[in-house]
Amino acid sequence: MKKVLDIYLFLGMFLICNACKSYAQDISNDTKDSCPHSAHYLESLKTELKVKWPNNRTINLVFHGHSVPTGYTTRGVLDRINAYPYRTLKKVNDFYPYSVVNTITTSIGGEQAEQGAKRFKEEVLIYKPDVLFIDYALNDRKMGVERAKVAWEQMIVEALEYGTKVILLTPTPDLNEDISSDDTPLAKHSEMIRALAKKHKVGLVDSYALFKKLSETEPLIGYMAQNNHINQKGHQFVADAIFEYFITSNCNKN
Repeated sequence: MKKVLDIYLFLGMFLICNACKSYAQDISNDTKDSCPHSAHYLESLKTELKVKWPNNRTINLVFHGHSVPTGYTTRGVLDRINAYPYRTLKKVNDFYPYSVVNTITTSIGGEQAEQGAKRFKEEVLIYKPDVLFIDYALNDRKMGVERAKVAWEQMIVEALEYGTKVILLTPTPDLNEDISSDDTPLAKHSEMIRALAKKHKVGLVDSYALFKKLSETEPLIGYMAQNNHINQKGHQFVADAIFEYFITSNCNKN
């Protein structure tokens, strides 16, 4: 009889231990899920942004890409100060009032990633970027995903070798494409950009996914200056997403 009781006791303890182990794993997974890449990717930079004069330094945010980060609206009219690079600067400066931050745009309207890669060392790295943002997918559609991937990867590798933090942006919408579909050119370029971010362990601002989610509750035309250029409201939407990388976080990195 005692032997039977011992067996039941052993089984009970075994089940309890397994339950505790499973619970601990769930907690661990929750912790990982609660600490996105954006929470820690710029951790050292966020520390520098808090340093006061005279010990602080100038930090350069460089935005490389096409007409959207350049600030084109419609019919060739620009609104640079309201484009997402400068709206990002405003948010960073307000959050880190002692910081000295430059926003530098090396983007050119109408340019695609191959052209941007050709002038990358001479016209982008020359600005000594602490953080580099790349946004080319809207204009990469004509040359296709494979050619675009080669150009994007070249820029990523060169920036990382230089010591720069890199944040990739999936495209903002084009109203001529169905953003709810996974088979459009922009959707496929977005998949490629996400894969590159994962491969090289760099930052990602998934503008396309965010606008896709937004389209489920409101029409995107309210965020557009023309079919393929976002307006001030659209630029703020992107800047808010970028700023997630600059917010201080208490989550634990595993």
